Amino acid sequence: MRKKAIYMTVKEQLIASIETNIDAYMEIVQTLYDNPEIGNEEFETMKLLVSYLTKAGFDTQSAYIVPTGFLGTYDTHKPGPTIAVMCEYDALPEVGHGCGHNLIAAIGVATGEAVKGIIDQFGGKLLVVGTPAEENFGGKVSMAEAGVFDAVDVALMVHPGVKNGVGGRSNALNPIKFEFFGKNAHGCHPDLGRSALDAAVMSYLQINLLRQFAKPHTYIHGIIKDGGQAANVIPGYASLEYYFRAPTMSYAKYLTERANKAVEGICLANDVTFKTSTYECPYEDTLINYTLADILMEKYQEIGLTDIAPVEEVAAGSTDVGAVSYKCPTIQGNIKIADSHVGAHTKEMAAATISPDGKKGLISAAKGLALTILELLENPELLAAVKAEHQETIKKALTLDSLA
Repeated sequence: MRKKAIYMTVKEQLIASIETNIDAYMEIVQTLYDNPEIGNEEFETMKLLVSYLTKAGFDTQSAYIVPTGFLGTYDTHKPGPTIAVMCEYDALPEVGHGCGHNLIAAIGVATGEAVKGIIDQFGGKLLVVGTPAEENFGGKVSMAEAGVFDAVDVALMVHPGVKNGVGGRSNALNPIKFEFFGKNAHGCHPDLGRSALDAAVMSYLQINLLRQFAKPHTYIHGIIKDGGQAANVIPGYASLEYYFRAPTMSYAKYLTERANKAVEGICLANDVTFKTSTYECPYEDTLINYTLADILMEKYQEIGLTDIAPVEEVAAGSTDVGAVSYKCPTIQGNIKIADSHVGAHTKEMAAATISPDGKKGLISAAKGLALTILELLENPELLAAVKAEHQETIKKALTLDSLA
């Protein structure tokens, strides 16, 4: 008696790939959790992810654009869109993977492997892009500047946290260091010195006062990085490190210039000099693609997720995903892996990535992304609408930027 052939739909193939390989994906999550590497030092992590993608049939490149970046490519050699799935994998000092980037990496690999299994039926090219150092040094910024996303039709990822959602805006970030140069002297002979610390403290106070006069949803926060070595020595050197965040980079730079003018006057009053530098990678704001958000919302609902937050219109944090959003239609969704009392950048959030809820979140996020990609592959007219919206959004953003 002949066995009846088992036929699986494309959707079922995607879901089966994710569910069948979940133990391997959670092994990645656990390995990264046990061996966290901070930004630009993720060499072992890169090797692990590249090894998995190579075995899964991707053409891979290590040290891609940046030393710990990578690229996995599957080309059908047929006409079709280029889809990029982004992976983050840098950890935080002290707390490890408190931002859940180990889970993001596994979500990206799972999504990529699932879509690779079906994309030959449609055509196009699939990229799994390893984007390191999101926390401070902006792997995506370097890659965007190098043209990695120029020919990409859509870029996608999902970030774990305390809610399900379709993403939202992020603030532009301008990280500026102020260095003050005075003259050392004995504390009992202050007339012979010029206090760099006095200038730094007065600058700290004056920059903080700018908050009152900034537009809503902008943030100015900083620290005194260097303030002297001994109480009986007039400090000849001091420094501040600041983040200027705003809905657009042009306004963040405007606030920076206001701060520079204040510091210039304070240094004149204290008879010291100063200089500024960009001490970390600046991040653009994230542009929203509402068509993509609607698709992800639909797919999340389709797989049974509830309490899905709509697009967050008011930005708070900053991310290098913004650089990608200026190059191609981009979405960074959210997936719940912890209760609302668990804060980001904590050991508790890191622990959530390897919990049963973390595993559940990985499955749901990968399914949501894979089904979103399938929708775009099956409906070229929908992809065209996504791209058309992106072009219109870019035009509006550049116009508003010029008027800021």
